[in-house]
Amino acid sequence: MREGVEMSLTLPPLTFTGSLDLAVLVPATRLLVALVERPEVAAAWDEESSCAGMSVGALTWHLVNQPRRVVEVLAGPVPDVEPIPVSEHYARAAWIQQDLDGPANVGVRTRSEEEAAAGPDAAAAAAREVLARLDATLTDAPSTVLLPWTGAALGTEDFVVTRLLEIVVHSDDLAASVGVPVPQFDADVVEPVVRLLADLALRRHGQDALVRTLSRPQRAPGTISAF
Repeated sequence: MREGVEMSLTLPPLTFTGSLDLAVLVPATRLLVALVERPEVAAAWDEESSCAGMSVGALTWHLVNQPRRVVEVLAGPVPDVEPIPVSEHYARAAWIQQDLDGPANVGVRTRSEEEAAAGPDAAAAAAREVLARLDATLTDAPSTVLLPWTGAALGTEDFVVTRLLEIVVHSDDLAASVGVPVPQFDADVVEPVVRLLADLALRRHGQDALVRTLSRPQRAPGTISAF
């Protein structure tokens, strides 16, 4: 287990149900497409990315798979279980509980490297294809979704925020990997992502660490990473 991963506060469950416009995923994905299509990405495809153990190609496919997962999950079966809060979703996540060499994280890297063999043009085409499907998918979205890889259900807004987090974080990773500007997402994308990251960091590190990092750096700990 990663050192320091623990619930250090008793906080109410976090949910975004009723507070997120699902359509914000569309402009976020549009920025993702523009990043994936950059020639710098294709030129560095086989080089190691800023994510240790992942090539630029693998990271690119991992990024593209985030909106693709939304389309797949929203088209899936209606859950027959009660949804859990998004905070509980992360508390249960195997990849957070394991270090980088744990099976969940190795599995992500392995699958992404396998997909990267298709090349940058295929990744860009897949990103454009999912962007074209998002409007219709989000318009007819159910209120809850089933996550087939865990068997748990989430509210649809909560699930979409988890994908927005992946898009924002890994867009930064990919831009840093190839030396291009980081995509600047709209405030209605960044706000729920930052809210989720702050909630996870608070649960993991506690009040003192978070408050000091944001206001008193001279007393701040070395990290308040959410993961």
